[in-house]
Amino acid sequence: MSLFKKRLGAKRLQRIMEIIAGRLRDAVVIKGEIVVCDATFIKAYSKRDPKDDSRGYSDPDARVGRAEKGYRLGYKLHLAVDASSELPLAVIAAPANENEKKHAPKLIEKAIQAKDRKVRVLVADSQYSSRKLRKHIYSHGMKPVIPYPSNQKPVEAEFIRVDKRFKAHGPERLKRLYRHKASAERTISRLKENLNLENHKVKGLRNILTHTLLCIIAMLLVALTAIKHGKPEQIRAITRLT
Repeated sequence: MSLFKKRLGAKRLQRIMEIIAGRLRDAVVIKGEIVVCDATFIKAYSKRDPKDDSRGYSDPDARVGRAEKGYRLGYKLHLAVDASSELPLAVIAAPANENEKKHAPKLIEKAIQAKDRKVRVLVADSQYSSRKLRKHIYSHGMKPVIPYPSNQKPVEAEFIRVDKRFKAHGPERLKRLYRHKASAERTISRLKENLNLENHKVKGLRNILTHTLLCIIAMLLVALTAIKHGKPEQIRAITRLT
């Protein structure tokens, strides 16, 4: 399996992912009208470098960044997810110390690169909030539904904010759209709990991306299998179909 992954490489796996996602679009499983962006932390298979506490010892690509609890050594996966099907559209792997806003433009480009995909709304949390990114989203004919943090002045007439209890405040229409953010969270949860996204023993950014792509391809293949067997209600039934 290690030789297979090395021979295939991340670029070919990325292409395979795009082909399978394309078949799911043709089957109208992936609608792509509402896309959700989110990021998740993946721990590194390494200890910190005693000479440089911010990076890995046996995995120098890994960096210390914000995790679920405090700061840890690892990577951050940036995902774009189709809200209706809860299936991944695009992924970028990066060191954990790099902010979501840095990779968001490229992630969005990868998610909407198909000509037949008509994205109307892009949903993300306040980590993605910046005037530059909002302008980039509008330039693609999309509506950004991104809460403004308390230290940012809104530039739009209608906007939402999220309080410390994660409750959204603003127009009801925007709040309904923002609820789609949970679709990305559920996708990440399935990748971690059912497809061993966190259970790896690989080192290096390229190998982390390869491992992630294999997990995503498995998720997409489950959905494609469910469709081919006439069971669309089971596109997310990973444990049942495997």
